[in-house]
Amino acid sequence: MTFKEIIQQGIPTELPSVKPYEKEINHAPKRKEILTKAEKELAIKNALRYFDERHHKVLSKEFASELKEYGRIYMYRFRPDYKMYARPISEYPGRCEQAKAIMHMIQNNLDYAVAQHPHELITYGGNGAVFQNWAQYLLCMQYLSEMTDDQTLVMYSGHPMGLFPSHKNAPRVVVTNGMMIPNYSKQDDWEKFNALGVTQYGQMTAGSYMYIGPQGIVHGTTITVLNAGRKIAKHNEDLSGKLFLTSGLGGMSGAQPKAGNIAGCITVCAEVNPKITEIRLSQGWIDEKITHLDKLVERVKKAKEAKEVVSIAYLGNIVDVWEKFADENIYVDLGSDQTSLHNPWAGGYYPVGISFEEANKMMANEPEEFKEKVQESLRRQAEAINKHTEKGTYFFDYGNAFLLEASRAGADIMAENGIDFKYPSYVQDIMGPMCFDYGFGPFRWVCTSANPIDLEKTDAIACEVLEEIMKNSPLEIQQQMADNIQWIKGAQENKLVVGSQARILYADAEGRMKIAEAFNNAIKNNEIVEPIVLGRDHHDVSGTDSPYRETSNIYDGSKFTADMAIQNVIGDSFRGATWVSIHNGGGVGWGEVINGGFGMVLDGSIEAEKRLKSMLFWDVNNGIARRNWARNNGATFAIKRAMEVEPKLKVTLPNLVDDTLLKDLF
Repeated sequence: MTFKEIIQQGIPTELPSVKPYEKEINHAPKRKEILTKAEKELAIKNALRYFDERHHKVLSKEFASELKEYGRIYMYRFRPDYKMYARPISEYPGRCEQAKAIMHMIQNNLDYAVAQHPHELITYGGNGAVFQNWAQYLLCMQYLSEMTDDQTLVMYSGHPMGLFPSHKNAPRVVVTNGMMIPNYSKQDDWEKFNALGVTQYGQMTAGSYMYIGPQGIVHGTTITVLNAGRKIAKHNEDLSGKLFLTSGLGGMSGAQPKAGNIAGCITVCAEVNPKITEIRLSQGWIDEKITHLDKLVERVKKAKEAKEVVSIAYLGNIVDVWEKFADENIYVDLGSDQTSLHNPWAGGYYPVGISFEEANKMMANEPEEFKEKVQESLRRQAEAINKHTEKGTYFFDYGNAFLLEASRAGADIMAENGIDFKYPSYVQDIMGPMCFDYGFGPFRWVCTSANPIDLEKTDAIACEVLEEIMKNSPLEIQQQMADNIQWIKGAQENKLVVGSQARILYADAEGRMKIAEAFNNAIKNNEIVEPIVLGRDHHDVSGTDSPYRETSNIYDGSKFTADMAIQNVIGDSFRGATWVSIHNGGGVGWGEVINGGFGMVLDGSIEAEKRLKSMLFWDVNNGIARRNWARNNGATFAIKRAMEVEPKLKVTLPNLVDDTLLKDLF
């Protein structure tokens, strides 16, 4: 069968042969046993729903074995034989170009070069899944190959519920992931209901088909490191000789060493997983790998003396590094952590003092002891970090729930008021007031031709648009514009592409709309032949309500509400998005955040131009309006400017209160 025929077949009527377990692939750790006997039987029944009754006897035993061995039913037998990567859009079967573009994006999320655990359909973050099992993947791709322009595919946490009649201007796909009744959103609830096969953790861009490899966060990390450096160097742009210490090389966190190189500092990034370390080394995302602490100390001293720009991976535990650097009096200028602490008990964080292999066994077989080890490790890590910050290190939480989980472990990371953390979130201190309040966030595009030449053309178009906009930009956003122009000019030489021919750029509503319109015109004029997919990270101005990250600089008490994310997705869906998604979890953890995203296909048509202007304007200004109402000065400036541009926009502005009036009221 051809590739197109395999896609159109969906779930095969005859059982494919059993696939060997490929040990060289980076696999998800075994999940802990949490289901009762009755619930295990229910999980098997749920899995068998996808298959003809005549296969149930064979598959029931097979799925029971998977559940016992891995803690989940992945249906490995049904993993496709073809290579998984984002093909040129013309190679996909279908009656709808938008659907073909979505297939391109799905396969990119599962590309071995992109996905963290590709055989378990996990893209990043330890549990950020595109689908729960391979039957869901096969069925979803089949539906997309059959879809017409007046149908919508409904996705329930990885499960393709079906194609429903809609209309041409409706979203082609609507995705929900992990949308639990609020009282069922604890960590063990995810373990239980995911094992049952009824929900999944979609992270942010995994379950919404918009992940573009670690490049997706490189730009944001570069901005963060640059501006953290500006804080410690009193606005000096030169970070040479400065040391940035952090951890995590899997998924999104793999961006840190690349960002450190672009920012011009020394980066040391600890990682316990040898496979992912080798992947990042082979991809060029780290320059060197060191396996011994004494050699690491020696190498860092040399790099500091020579003021090198270099990224070094330490294959080992970050706690050992923090402690060793304190003992050896190695001064750390910038410190953070990007292990997946939103997923602390199932592979997101590995405790110090035990091996990677031992930890994987313990988390599945001795979960309570593993939890104790993790919390003990977090207390040690916080203690070591505190020693460094007393010497002047600028430490920031990178939105991975490090401070949150450290506080729950009893670590010394609380401020004197007993309410706040002693260290800021990077959004709270940098990205929120500098970028999100002004409408700047991670705008993305993907060339579905899979042709690097088209990506070069889009880079040039975006740069030209931004330089033109900057000529008339107000002083308040000149720095943001300059940083973005510098970024896009260096995008090619920094070799950021992993997987699809994609790019990320921090832009505001004006920048996003004008860049998108220029792309659409380039397609219309045949300068670019195939469609372009627009999207963004959910980590943005408007898409995510997350009190410990995206909305951590909201101080009116509303940061624990989720109206903004829900309104964002509803608004995007009727303003022209090709697909929309809303998730529970992502970045900071299950039950800690609600986040929404979109994808939009540009095909050079007048309809696409109308959609992009309507949807992108709303997608950004919804968040600015909310931040303005929270009395964030930058957002009030930005929303007033937006109202001047668009006379149909009328946003409620806050009246500010003199704090002295409140002193003696209670």
